[in-house]
Amino acid sequence: MPSVDLNYLAIVGSAIVAYVVGALWYSPFLFGKQWTKMMKFNSKDVPNIKQKAMQGYIGTFIATLVMAYVLAHFVDYLQATTFLSGMATGFWIWLGFLATTMIGGVFWDNKPFALYLLNVAHYLVALMLMGGILAVWV
Repeated sequence: MPSVDLNYLAIVGSAIVAYVVGALWYSPFLFGKQWTKMMKFNSKDVPNIKQKAMQGYIGTFIATLVMAYVLAHFVDYLQATTFLSGMATGFWIWLGFLATTMIGGVFWDNKPFALYLLNVAHYLVALMLMGGILAVWV
């Protein structure tokens, strides 16, 4: 197996950028209202959601760190050294692993296709930005 040259500061930095993208994406400023409606949350759900919020924020950031770490391996293996080639790497990872597996929510969980599009588009933007950052921040 070839050795991998990882920049851990770039991994953390790209994870922070992706996390901020998610925070903005699901905020009322962008798509938070639409997401809440498609998730069928109501006012009775708010106290329970707020109670679990910190756990969700921490868990999501850890998952984003893992995603950035794995993506950094692909960026290195594919020798992506420009922002665009890093974005392309993020795109192919998104298409092959996220866009395909997340569609199961539509087929099996009866989630609206629009919700799938909203969620999967978030990951497209996040992975492409992470890939670009990881490619140039060596």
